[in-house]
Amino acid sequence: MSNFNSPIRLSSSLIKHLKYRVRMGSNPLLPHSRSFTTTEGHRPIIVHKRSLDILHDPWFNKGTSFSFTERDRLDLRGLLPPNVMSTEQQIERFMVDLKRLEEQARDGPSDPNALAKWRILNRLHDRNETMYYKVLIANIEEYAPIVYTPTVGLVCQNYSGLFRRPRGMYFSAEDRGEMMSMVYNWPADQVDMIVVTDGSRILGLGDLGVQGIGIAIGKLDLYVAAAGINPQRVLPVMIDVGTNNERLLKDPLYLGLQRHRLDGDEYLAVIDEFMEAVFTRWPHVIVQFEDFQSKWAFKLLQRYRNTYRMFNDDVQGTAGVAIAGLLGAVRAQGRPMIDFPKQKIVVAGAGSAGIGVLNATRKTMARMLGNNEHAFQSAGRQFWVVDAKGLITEEREDLDPEARPFARNVKEIHRQGLREGASLVEVVQEVKPDVLLGLSAVGGLFSKEVLEALRGSTSTRPAIFAMSNPTTNAECTPEEAFSIVGDNVVFASGSPFKDVDLGNGHIGHCNQGNNMYLFPGIGLGTLLSGSRIISDGMLQAAAECLAAYMTDEEVLKGVIYPSISSIRDITKQVAAAVIKEAIEEDLAEGYREMDSRELRKLSQEEIKEYVLNSMWSPEYPTLVYRKE
Repeated sequence: MSNFNSPIRLSSSLIKHLKYRVRMGSNPLLPHSRSFTTTEGHRPIIVHKRSLDILHDPWFNKGTSFSFTERDRLDLRGLLPPNVMSTEQQIERFMVDLKRLEEQARDGPSDPNALAKWRILNRLHDRNETMYYKVLIANIEEYAPIVYTPTVGLVCQNYSGLFRRPRGMYFSAEDRGEMMSMVYNWPADQVDMIVVTDGSRILGLGDLGVQGIGIAIGKLDLYVAAAGINPQRVLPVMIDVGTNNERLLKDPLYLGLQRHRLDGDEYLAVIDEFMEAVFTRWPHVIVQFEDFQSKWAFKLLQRYRNTYRMFNDDVQGTAGVAIAGLLGAVRAQGRPMIDFPKQKIVVAGAGSAGIGVLNATRKTMARMLGNNEHAFQSAGRQFWVVDAKGLITEEREDLDPEARPFARNVKEIHRQGLREGASLVEVVQEVKPDVLLGLSAVGGLFSKEVLEALRGSTSTRPAIFAMSNPTTNAECTPEEAFSIVGDNVVFASGSPFKDVDLGNGHIGHCNQGNNMYLFPGIGLGTLLSGSRIISDGMLQAAAECLAAYMTDEEVLKGVIYPSISSIRDITKQVAAAVIKEAIEEDLAEGYREMDSRELRKLSQEEIKEYVLNSMWSPEYPTLVYRKE
């Protein structure tokens, strides 16, 4: 029985929150009751607008759900059809429209249905945020691939043509010296979460310039749906420093700066000014860096991570999800997770995602081996990294400094029958790895020859991680993996694929190693802990929590990641693990009424309850008009 069920053992801070909720008329023992953080969104909200202004504001618009008393109070009587509809009726109407309009919303036969769905959902987002998130949460498995990967890649590629009304903020190279004042143009007095990109490496699609804002919007949709961050406290940001995409530079319809990207100190000056501006107005905000090219991803992470509450999802989030999957692959072999440091891993790709995964995986292995210098060196010998030029060794000239720690010793690889620049097929043939990990953004890289070579793996159950996004960039499909390597393979991908029917009642499970399993929980846990920074330990705790989420029975069937449908519960668990680690590292400073002293008194179950009660849910608040 959890401590939450025993009032005598509750901390004084939780008791204070429960008393408050009783005053608000809620039952504190109901599983979906809310604490102070969410009742703020469900008490009457004071608005300073009426009439059509309310109907045109997606934050406050309820459409046909406005009650008659609210219609009188807000001067809406006569502006809406007379039938007051429930949210369930509204959603039913929307879903009927969605199914009917999917085909009609397409821009010709070349326009996929997924993009048409995105358009329809985006229109709902533009007019009624509460209902949009209610639909998204209720249908998260179906719509996550629409608002996020893979469809968000198509959205970003076509964003200049899809743009209808602004969402988020744009800071450009032309705004230097003005960002401190610009940040006050955003209407929200409180922002909890910012996702920022410079559009330089959107998914595996390259430089999309200002059109990359689509990825920031999509990520924040998942922060709201999965982590329950209040949508009025999220802010997507594009930092436009130009683009090196020649097609966009010549496109008369392109919405961004048509000049080549800033570089060097000029580039850093823009990012520095942005960071100072947002943290000056919102000192407790969390900034997630998204889809920055490798050249800057690591530099900016090291530049800011010890000063600001920030993290890079491509480097750290991808790494955490990969580690959880790799630990799951060990469990799928029927072995304990402590055997992880014995895994031989061939990695295809040495960009920001690839190096981020390598660094985090080596730290995990080293920690299991004793967390000393010898353990760190021993863990490094478990990786063979192949980039566009082949196997990376110490002989490589002009080697990226971030990849240098993973360059193989020349004498050692000669004994293995390999050489500098050896092909992926050659490396797989000679190493016989337990895991083939793809983070290359090269679709089809795991060719028939590569997969046939993996059949020689010394593992009883080899694992294939084709993690590149969007779907077209996946290194191989699950059908190829199971048909060529064998039915016993463990398969994971970055984008969603359907399970494979192997015949005789057997299923080849396709696991989606999606960053959305981790980044919402990392953000929410950081927010609720009040941690000054996001430490490696907090990220590691998140990854290990995800790895342990699956049951032994599920893992032995080859299911190493949970269903997207349980994303809010996953996020709750991950956030609680992050908070616990922040407390143990003495980083937690508390959040609102839950100060650090009270936070430290909470049991593990109370932490989970604290997280659950702090998650926003899409319900219409009562609106009260007051003149400014």
